[in-house]
Amino acid sequence: MKSPKSNPVILRLPIFLSLFLVICSPARPADHLSNPLADSPNWKSLAKFQKTITHDEFEQLLQGVYCTHGINDEFIRVDPKAACILMDRDAQTWFTLRFATSERTRQIFPRGWRAANALPRKKKAGVLSGLKIALDPGHIGGEWAKMEERWFKSGDASPVEEGEMTLRVAKMLAERLRALGARVSFVREKTEPVTPFRPDDFKEAARAVLKASGTENPRDEFDGPDDPLKEQTVRWQSEILFYRTSEIRERARRVNAKLRPDLVLCLHFNAEAWGDERNPTLSDKNHLHLLVNGSYGPAELQFDDERFEMLRRLLSRVFDEEIKVADTAAAAMAKKTGLPPYEYTTDNVTKVGTSGYVYARNLVATRLYQCPVVYFEPYVMNSHDVFARVQVGDYEGTRTINGVERPSIYREYVDGVVDGLVDYYKAALGGSRAPPRDAN
Repeated sequence: MKSPKSNPVILRLPIFLSLFLVICSPARPADHLSNPLADSPNWKSLAKFQKTITHDEFEQLLQGVYCTHGINDEFIRVDPKAACILMDRDAQTWFTLRFATSERTRQIFPRGWRAANALPRKKKAGVLSGLKIALDPGHIGGEWAKMEERWFKSGDASPVEEGEMTLRVAKMLAERLRALGARVSFVREKTEPVTPFRPDDFKEAARAVLKASGTENPRDEFDGPDDPLKEQTVRWQSEILFYRTSEIRERARRVNAKLRPDLVLCLHFNAEAWGDERNPTLSDKNHLHLLVNGSYGPAELQFDDERFEMLRRLLSRVFDEEIKVADTAAAAMAKKTGLPPYEYTTDNVTKVGTSGYVYARNLVATRLYQCPVVYFEPYVMNSHDVFARVQVGDYEGTRTINGVERPSIYREYVDGVVDGLVDYYKAALGGSRAPPRDAN
């Protein structure tokens, strides 16, 4: 089979066609989609969830996890027997979800992932035996790191690139998880995009986005990273559609259609604002938090695709597994790293769980991946401490860094994740599994 680059016309035709339809067809309800690459909702696919959830459980998830900022009855209406969710604003058509009358009578629905209590149990198997985990190293890295704004350099020190760092963590983590019996796959395996498309493929879509926002005659280019009007340029919008929208949506297609894991671990490093990427501000702050999907804002729920995707996640009951894994992993990582919890100052999140480290937030990856997803955000890359540890790189044992004996930051990250997963799955399985003989 030819590589994607060798046959770009055939490869790119479907997305150009979809973009053309999204942008140019007034009959299509695309005006109410969140972005030009969003998929139109398939409301019929939710029929399998009829009578699979009670009114009380639905309300608990809706108000406590997914719509924590309030519910607008223009879009969602709930009564004791059913919930009605707006499908098409123009046509005023609604999807009706009928509730089960009790826990005893609710219907069973199929799903493509397994909770901990559904994993096959084998004597003397690793604690993660049979668990299918997909590792999603955040961002892209390599030649794309500057475009993603995940690159900075201080003086003569080596550049800090999040995409490179998350991939290193993922490769080290895969070895440890496989030794414990897990079946591990990668959503991204190198510092190259998963999507076959590039920024130039989205120029016309970018112009349409800008026109819709009121910019009639946008500039093609921006004047460097500090240009205050760069967001109003075709180049910037094209790049956003490439690495933030097309890339993540292609990863979602890979997760949902090909990898089909029981759990996705999205691996990231955090950062505070660093200003000039070649003369970055180093901070004294360093912290940790984890994310699961939820906390949809009223503005987000106006979009047909986001309402649909929110409802699909709610009805799939991924939250129960996500929060248990996330809370346990957060406790293990906090113990391993000694980091305090990050405290958001924005209103787009809701603190969930009991650890104090986990928030619900509506991110594209956590929304589109159709299985439990835990999103890790440890360390502040541009903190004095983390910057120094990144410069040292990976190593065995400990080294003195800023006057403190520290392990490799990559191994510490991996240890925290592994400890959290082992703690959760051991507890979920009642301690019935022992680690394999060659695991530490």
